[in-house]
Amino acid sequence: MFRNRVFILFFLLFFKVTAFSQTNDKPSFKIVPLGVKGGIDESNLSAYMVAATGNNNYICLDAGTLHYGIEKAISNKVFNIPAEQVLRQYIKGYFISHAHLDHIAGLIINSPDDTAKNIYALASCIKTIQTDYFTWESWANFADEGEAPKLKKYHYRVLTPDSIFAIANTAMTVQAFPLSHSNLTSTAFLVRSNNAYILYLGDTGADSIEKSHNLHNLWVAVAPLIKAKQLKGIMIETSFQNAQPDKTLFGHLTPKWLMNEMTELASLVGKNQLNGFNIIITHVKPPQKNIDTLKKELNNENLLKLNLIYPEQGKPIYL
Repeated sequence: MFRNRVFILFFLLFFKVTAFSQTNDKPSFKIVPLGVKGGIDESNLSAYMVAATGNNNYICLDAGTLHYGIEKAISNKVFNIPAEQVLRQYIKGYFISHAHLDHIAGLIINSPDDTAKNIYALASCIKTIQTDYFTWESWANFADEGEAPKLKKYHYRVLTPDSIFAIANTAMTVQAFPLSHSNLTSTAFLVRSNNAYILYLGDTGADSIEKSHNLHNLWVAVAPLIKAKQLKGIMIETSFQNAQPDKTLFGHLTPKWLMNEMTELASLVGKNQLNGFNIIITHVKPPQKNIDTLKKELNNENLLKLNLIYPEQGKPIYL
């Protein structure tokens, strides 16, 4: 009887300690997907609001869809204020990976109703925004540079690769890395909050297809963060199913090529380090039957036992 009581007390103590450690393992980031797809559905294009947990100072990683995605988030009770206020008050800046329309259309269309804030991007991306979108022939110039008259709502912040930038009106920082996306440069953004990080990649092809070392260089840069358990997850595209020929990938990934890149990453950090590691799959291309096939292929090829997350528009993710 005495032994049974000791065992029960030990079990209860262990359970309390375990439960305490689990409940105190709080997430570092809140991600609100405003758009998760890579084409055809203009109401659901690449855009992710990201904030440190516990506040509403968000940045927006790409901006293909804004208003409709915010409305979806409101319907899921993520926000309790009108969509216009989320746009104007909660989003503190835009990080545009590249200037293709499915990554910036929402920013352009919503600009008349937005408030003053920064647009962060590499110089080549900002040049395209300045010369092709924020002009008086195509829309209006809501920025403080470029064609006159300048409405001076947005300020361009040119990111230089590898430099660390403080993000205005937040406690977060960002570091930009170039990516190869067929005929242009895309961007990966490494976002930091305190000692936690999240990595977002714009459109990218595999190094071996793109004849590039950009992804390898990125994996080398973040490997120490994975080893130190500081990188909470990677948001990376997988646009096409494996049946898509390599010659028509146009700077995108398939399940096969994504897993090849993850194997490259595992070679730098150790295979076991990626067991359960969060990988958020972005930029899936319709139709739905292709997306379903893509998910099956990813799950079948997930030999590293990554925690594959398929974001849904308007539903928050905590990392």
